[in-house]
Amino acid sequence: MSIQSYLAYCLASAAIIIVPGPTVTVIIANSLRYGSRAGLLNVAGTQAGLVVWLAVAVFGLASAIAVMGLWFDALKLVGAAYLIWLGIKLLGSKGELMSPERAAAPPSGGFFFQGFVVILSNPKVLLLFGALIPNFIAPGEDFVRQLIYLGLTFMGIATIFDGAYAVAAGRLGGWLSKSRVRGVEVASGLFLIAGGIWLALKAR
Repeated sequence: MSIQSYLAYCLASAAIIIVPGPTVTVIIANSLRYGSRAGLLNVAGTQAGLVVWLAVAVFGLASAIAVMGLWFDALKLVGAAYLIWLGIKLLGSKGELMSPERAAAPPSGGFFFQGFVVILSNPKVLLLFGALIPNFIAPGEDFVRQLIYLGLTFMGIATIFDGAYAVAAGRLGGWLSKSRVRGVEVASGLFLIAGGIWLALKAR
């Protein structure tokens, strides 16, 4: 993979990760109410869950790509369309986050386990792996190695941004206002749309 393609992958991953969804909502809510440590434990749990999702994606995608042949470009176009759809959906969102008052009581299994369960119950993660990663796989090369490399990159970026959310919410509190979250959503939506268009043109 060229450095340009890898940087494009990192930017696309970051745009997807920083969007406030179920995982980020739980991290922020717990950090606001119980402190950054609770949110960081959520982050650790989500990373453990991502290992499970990555294993599923690696074996599933590796098997699919190995038999797809000429359909590989079609998969890329589907992935590009999915990213554009996500971007359009973000542009229409309202920048709402769960307030600290709505955060549940500390889970009996701990914040780590809560993060693990939240990420496992979110099938969008597997869809993102299936839509994003295949666009950056080089046909004819070692599929498994590339999938693991890109998956670990995704996890590393997720750790950085989710951890930043936990620290910011725990220490800065009100800084994560609705208007700022809305700004993040708009910027991420535009990045996803641009990335999807770029990937569609690249696949032709």
